[in-house]
Amino acid sequence: MTCSVYNMEWNELPCGKWTESHVSSWLKSIGVKEKYILKLYEEEVTGPSLMRLQREYLRDTIEMKGGQIELLLSNRNDLLKPRPQKLKAGSSTQRDTRNDESSAASSQESKDKVERTSETSEIGPISTSENEQSDGSSSSLSNFRAFDEHDKDFRYVKHRVLPPETGIENMIVPCHEYKSLEIAHKLEPLKLRVKVASEVIRFACGCMNMRTNGTIHFGVMDKIKGSYKHGEIIGIPVENQSDFVDALDYIENCFKDLNHHSDARKCIKNPKFIEVIDKGSSGGNWIIEFDIVPKARVVKNQLYSVTIPKFSEKTNRVIYEEKAPYHRVGANTPRIPGEDLVNFIQGLKEKDLQREEAESSTSQTAADTREDLGRKLSILLTCGKKYMDDTLSFIIVTNKFQEEHLKTINFLVHMKIFCVFDFDPDSKTSGLCGQYREHHAANLHFLHDFAIDPGLSTTDFKKSLQLFDRTSWIFCNGRNDYLGGEDPCDEKTWIRTKKKQLKRTVSVICNEILPKGSFVVLFLLMSQVEQPLVDTFHEFYAEMNGHEDLAIISESIENYNKWSSHAQTSCDLESLERISIVGMPMSHVDATIQSIQLSNKQLIRCLPVFNKGLCFLKPIDEDTMLSLDIVSADQCEETNLDVMGNDQVSNIEKYFYQGGKISWMHLWLAENVKCEEVIQRDAYKETTKILEAILQGDTTNRSIQSVNICHQPGSGGSTVAQQILWNCRTKLRCAVVKQSYLIETVCQHSVRLREYEEKDKNSCLPVLLLLDDCNAEYVDELRRELGNAIATMKINASALCFILLICKRCHNPEKMTRNSQTVSVTHNLSKQEKILFKKKRQELMSEPIESILAFVLMSEGFQKSYIEGFVKNLLEDIDHSSLTTRLIRFVALLNCHVQNSYISVSHCEASLGLGIQIDRFRYHTFVNSLSEQARLVFIQLRESTTHISSIKMHPLVAREILEQLSAIQPQSSIAKDLLLDKVLMDHRFGRDEFLKFLRDLLIRRNKISRGDPDDSSFSPLIEHVCREKPDGLQKATGLLEAAYTCFGKDAFVAQQLARLLYTNKSFIEAQRWAEEAKARCPHDTFILDTEGQVYKKWFYEQHDALGKAEKPPEEVCEIIGTALKGIAAFRASEKAPKSETVSLNSSYFGEVDVGCRLLQLISSVNVFSTKDGKSELMRYLLTDDIPEAVSKPWKKFHGQLKGLQKSIENALECISEDLSYFRTDISEEEEELDTREPEQVNNPRKWLTRKSAVYAGFFCNVVSHVDSPMPDCAEDVMVTPFKKQMKIYELGGGNVTTILSLLSDHKTGRCGKKLEEIISMYPENPKMKELDQTDLVNYIFSQIALACAIPGSPKLVALTKLQDLSMRFYREGSKSASAFFLLSILFWPEDNEPSSAKNKKVFMSAIEDLQRLRRLKIKPKKSRIVTHFFLGKARGLNRIVHRSAIEKQIKGNLTERRLKWLGGEVWKTPQVVQMLKRVEGWTENEHLFVQGKTKGSKIRVIPLYSASLPNANENVTFYLGFSFDGVVAFDIKVQEE
Repeated sequence: MTCSVYNMEWNELPCGKWTESHVSSWLKSIGVKEKYILKLYEEEVTGPSLMRLQREYLRDTIEMKGGQIELLLSNRNDLLKPRPQKLKAGSSTQRDTRNDESSAASSQESKDKVERTSETSEIGPISTSENEQSDGSSSSLSNFRAFDEHDKDFRYVKHRVLPPETGIENMIVPCHEYKSLEIAHKLEPLKLRVKVASEVIRFACGCMNMRTNGTIHFGVMDKIKGSYKHGEIIGIPVENQSDFVDALDYIENCFKDLNHHSDARKCIKNPKFIEVIDKGSSGGNWIIEFDIVPKARVVKNQLYSVTIPKFSEKTNRVIYEEKAPYHRVGANTPRIPGEDLVNFIQGLKEKDLQREEAESSTSQTAADTREDLGRKLSILLTCGKKYMDDTLSFIIVTNKFQEEHLKTINFLVHMKIFCVFDFDPDSKTSGLCGQYREHHAANLHFLHDFAIDPGLSTTDFKKSLQLFDRTSWIFCNGRNDYLGGEDPCDEKTWIRTKKKQLKRTVSVICNEILPKGSFVVLFLLMSQVEQPLVDTFHEFYAEMNGHEDLAIISESIENYNKWSSHAQTSCDLESLERISIVGMPMSHVDATIQSIQLSNKQLIRCLPVFNKGLCFLKPIDEDTMLSLDIVSADQCEETNLDVMGNDQVSNIEKYFYQGGKISWMHLWLAENVKCEEVIQRDAYKETTKILEAILQGDTTNRSIQSVNICHQPGSGGSTVAQQILWNCRTKLRCAVVKQSYLIETVCQHSVRLREYEEKDKNSCLPVLLLLDDCNAEYVDELRRELGNAIATMKINASALCFILLICKRCHNPEKMTRNSQTVSVTHNLSKQEKILFKKKRQELMSEPIESILAFVLMSEGFQKSYIEGFVKNLLEDIDHSSLTTRLIRFVALLNCHVQNSYISVSHCEASLGLGIQIDRFRYHTFVNSLSEQARLVFIQLRESTTHISSIKMHPLVAREILEQLSAIQPQSSIAKDLLLDKVLMDHRFGRDEFLKFLRDLLIRRNKISRGDPDDSSFSPLIEHVCREKPDGLQKATGLLEAAYTCFGKDAFVAQQLARLLYTNKSFIEAQRWAEEAKARCPHDTFILDTEGQVYKKWFYEQHDALGKAEKPPEEVCEIIGTALKGIAAFRASEKAPKSETVSLNSSYFGEVDVGCRLLQLISSVNVFSTKDGKSELMRYLLTDDIPEAVSKPWKKFHGQLKGLQKSIENALECISEDLSYFRTDISEEEEELDTREPEQVNNPRKWLTRKSAVYAGFFCNVVSHVDSPMPDCAEDVMVTPFKKQMKIYELGGGNVTTILSLLSDHKTGRCGKKLEEIISMYPENPKMKELDQTDLVNYIFSQIALACAIPGSPKLVALTKLQDLSMRFYREGSKSASAFFLLSILFWPEDNEPSSAKNKKVFMSAIEDLQRLRRLKIKPKKSRIVTHFFLGKARGLNRIVHRSAIEKQIKGNLTERRLKWLGGEVWKTPQVVQMLKRVEGWTENEHLFVQGKTKGSKIRVIPLYSASLPNANENVTFYLGFSFDGVVAFDIKVQEE
């Protein structure tokens, strides 16, 4: 069905054309009850269904009562009675009038769309035949007058639209050219005659030279102007027809050759005057048409040149242009270029022959001559445009291609094909698939691949099948070459086994993947038609609500007839004929389609190469680099400008200035002066300078360089980045990274792009990669992967391989420019920029403000006062009750708080109640339904890959709208309305993206690291709602409760609710929501941790409320119970299965926090506050003793309280161990769930040191009160070692992490003194007084750390002494990773010193144990191994070099130091080279080894970057590091001879 049918009322259409909506309207008009109307609508009862409704169906299925059934059926029967012909004609007239009157509001595309389905003939006057009435689609279109004939009854109707101007088809079918003369017709007679003569003679000359018939029409719009559309009939008043007739008198002056006078007179027919009628006026306007008929006998062997007349205002007389020949190119008549003239003359013979053949074939039937298949094909595939571009995708449905037809598929190669439904089982080996894959890559699928897993979102499903990256080739009836058992089957078996799969596949594509109106389904009937192919048509027809966007091509009339006889059960034959191209040879189809394709000149693009030349990039090779959007040296050069109109160029510009992303086509048009130039901001020049410095080697030599563009949202940072890429495309290889792909894939494709068609890997052009709006973590991972790849390929370390152009959003970009390779882009314009923007704004003054709003705001520097005034005017007369205003509020809310959010047009239509819009130009229907205010602020977007049309708003405008609306409707109310909007929430298409934006709105926190203005504890919306008065917290809670329900009782929304409530001290409610979240996700670490946080905060609040007064044990029972519940919850979280993304279990932090505070509470109880009480407290906590005063009140807690000291110590040790293994990065997803305090996240090592001191300080303080001589000697023995242990903890020697953290102190003297004090707390001879293994580990680490801090300290012991002490770990079978780590350091064999077999055995055992424990420990995906020590050149303990010693030698800010580590520059720093020792080793079967101390022994070393290993077996040198993973190698280099 066509768009116009859906826009018409039920009483304007025959019943057979009614949709569900029409049926509902009719039922309402006859008085059927609403509940039955809804049921019939849900059952999809359309007009044809209504005509066949049975009483039983209404009674049993719809459950209607008898009276309602009688009412419906009697009215239905009246409806089916035939109407008088007179009434039908009248109805049609009314309908035509109505549509004519509303045509000013209709779009050109809509008119062309209707034309596509209704026009099948060039000939025929205005008609009110029954066929036209039943279709109802021709009311806004017009047919041409019959060529070279004059029908006195023929009329044109004002505001109808003629078909697009055409080029040459077959020389007999006329080409058409339009001239409006809307201003020129007012000229005085002489000037008018000259104007008409110039246009007619130029057009005639072109037609005569091309030997083609043609008609030039005066009074028809030749371009879009104001409300007028291209091809729109307006007509002009004609005072004197002789002015047009006399215009032909210039023929003799223009055709200089005497013979050509006569020829022109024979070919150019006298003008025909056709009246333009208009119901709203008395008429008086005319269309004037000149037919050109260059008969073969007249024009044979002739080349015509003319001098075009012009009227000179200076001389007030007619002058003539230089004599020149003209020809028809597409819809234009330009001069024949001088360089082409010889070839053109040589081709005239062929044209003459073609003309003669065309004239001789005029004996064909009238039907054959009338139907213009070429034009019909163009309209079917372009939606009435002049050309095909990438705004439409195609779904091809085909059966077996014959061999000769495979030579005519070039048009398919140039099409943007989304998928192919192929019924040829041999297509891959000998059919269309194999032929297509010679040009493009395609993913091969079967129908069952399109069954979406219930647990998989639509977004993930699209990614898994790469649906928008490559053409999907769906084998609908198996594959003969496939080894997996997908054999073809007969029709009956196919219907039984595969028809359901086909139905599901078509449904998924039409309803969940491709937006309606963004694709055309093209059926190619290439061989005998079978039922499965027809079934596919039925399915598409049903899912697409009719034949709209369907097209059929069949060279064989016999195949088509069989097809149509089956297909007519879904679609009537007349409608099928409208969308079918029958009998046209495939070679003609191929040529015709290629003539309207915007990009058909070349399939192979070009890339720059190292030797300053170019190489070809084949499409099939480009398709293997899907993760990159490659910008070629000749980007967009394949564009066929002959078929691109000025309106398309204008639309491309408007899209950008309205706020859309700049396109490569826009930059190409600007570069070629086809549109206005794009302003280059100052940041562009700064970035260019940095790039030039990098390319010239003025900066540090790195194989991977980076340039950062930090920009405020909406300031044009992304545009600057794209301009840089565009202008570098001829000297660098440029690409945009698609961040949806795995980093490993992006790396592979980037390397492939760098090396493409290059012979020497060391002599390649650098690749400039644009990373737009990605997080720092992604950049680091990509840089690391690229570095690995470079090392693997053994590329010269100084060779520049990749430049990362990082464009990231930043609230305050100017602060980020401290890095020399960072450029800022802000809303503020420089003086020079203001001049450029002012000039551009003057150029755009003619455009309505809604077309260039983003540019206007930018030119004003986004001044708050300007935006305030703009929004105030916008809202002044707005209707706050309208659906459109409601939509404005929703869009403003999303765009204010969620970066890069949008609402799809599909969702908007549903929200506005527009119903199903099947027309591909439905966006215009949507726009027409918007208020003036909405059209002004909505930015229209169209995703180039998925074709999803959407709207958004500039975030600053959105924020101001919300502020000014706050008095009428606060954000909490808007958000709740949005959540409770069932239509939006349940809308199927684009649902994943919409729900993600809503989740971000409610859950995603602000992070400065992501470019936000601050770090927030909750989402900006929730924090804003909490500040609303009155009852902000209550509103925020209500909002999250609504979200919990709307998202299907989402556990993580419940978690956010618990966090919000405990933060605001509503602990009972917080506990309820934490338990609700736990019930939904009982094993999630974060959710279990949140329960612990509820009790922790509750406990803190209760403790703080006690004040400083001492309390008896009975009064603190409840508080202790709360604390212990918190500890229990944290321990449950610690035991939960650990996610691969969790780098550090935050529950250990919570347990330590609560434990330390609980110790403080217990010590404040009155029975423990005295000196004797302190002694009792120690006995209570550390022994089995239970003081009488707490025996009964704390009966439930004794076991947990007595284990408190050990549990805190264990938690501290677990944190230390995790920090020893990995650097603690956190993923972006986890940031929203993390409950830790800022210090625990940003500097966990510092927190651990501080908390260890707090924990130990408590026991040191308690012990100090009881440390005087005691009568009980046994107690004294108990206290003294414990006191020392706590003192060690307090000084920072309690675990590995805190000991090594001391070395980060820049004052080595202070660090050394503290380590000496720690060591002094241990026995002078540890062997005499046995230490447990944990204390021994800490002692040895303290010795090593002291050797790094003060190498000559008297507290140090010899390496051999430490080796002897550590042998205990080996003898006693330690299970500690720290112990094994120490053994690997201490027993690393020294050069030129004998090593016993036992020492070697200890070392190898330690390495194996480290690797064993490492395999048992889950490595978080985003965490990196920590290397604590390196092997130095010194001997003894001094050979152990801590990482901090290297860090102190690296200069620069934090970012620069990180880059030096990543880029390997640290290993070239002279001080580091002087400090560290290069170890000799060798590679063997992709493993790295060093020589052991015994003959034939070898030690395996882990390369930190496996890619840096040589591929062959080589002698190498490297720096050696010690980690909890084992010994690792850095900076591996092949040893030179």
